[in-house]
Amino acid sequence: MSLSILILTLNEERNLAECLKSVEESDDIVVFDSFSNDQTVKIAEEMGARVVQRRFDNYAAQRNAGLNEVPYKHPWVLMVDADERVTPELWAEMRSATETADQTVSLFHMRRKDYWFGRWLRRSSGYPTWFGRLVRVGHVTVQREINEQYVAHGEAGFLNEHLLHYPFNKGVTYWLERHNRYSTMEAAGLVMEQRERIAIQEMWSGNPIVRRKAMKQVAYRLPGRPFWVFIYLYMVRGGCLDGRAGLRYCMLRTMYEYMIDLKVKERLEEPDGQRAGKKNSLRQSLLPSRSFGDEPAP
Repeated sequence: MSLSILILTLNEERNLAECLKSVEESDDIVVFDSFSNDQTVKIAEEMGARVVQRRFDNYAAQRNAGLNEVPYKHPWVLMVDADERVTPELWAEMRSATETADQTVSLFHMRRKDYWFGRWLRRSSGYPTWFGRLVRVGHVTVQREINEQYVAHGEAGFLNEHLLHYPFNKGVTYWLERHNRYSTMEAAGLVMEQRERIAIQEMWSGNPIVRRKAMKQVAYRLPGRPFWVFIYLYMVRGGCLDGRAGLRYCMLRTMYEYMIDLKVKERLEEPDGQRAGKKNSLRQSLLPSRSFGDEPAP
């Protein structure tokens, strides 16, 4: 059994060719594009991919549209971002997993290896984080506008092999611009989530997805959280062993977390009317006339 491929893009001329090469064993590759104004579409067509275009509104809606509004040749679809690469080992494991999967299984999670300055950020990136990427068509929906959550209408499995991820292929400036937008969306979501009850018992769940969500709910309520994020990634998780790349990444992550906290504080102190106006402005700013990335924030 082969696999279909879904790649979400916006101005990915720098990344797309290498991504497509890594999945060239598939005979059904769809580039789901948000009306790029660079060479993304041309590259996709020249390399044999189908191109479908849709105006971007938010990440969850875009992935749901890509999964549910596009016909595929195969029952299983791998969602991969343009700055990610599929290894031969992962491809072989996915083929085997989908061929032997019970009909009750509708989703497989996998991990990523993040690279910067030619080095795997094994410790400073917070590895391992699990991502739902291999889905049975028609059996998975995507929720939450950023750091999407995948809801499987059936059982979920976990794969051993990794996606390779190159989040800095477009440079640090692009990373900062993208995470400025991410932090705004994260802050909006956190304001809503802080009204929810924390399920402390889920911090010890056997499911790593449930466990990570519960830990984030607790972490985002800690005073001085950005500082503790740095200590956790650099010292506790051993980011200091990742060399200069690890230190640089931990500092960037601390900046990102601080932006989130400032924007949460700002929103909580705003009058309701002003907050509603900013929410509408945020949604307008996410239209594809602006440049953004497709993978979830760390």
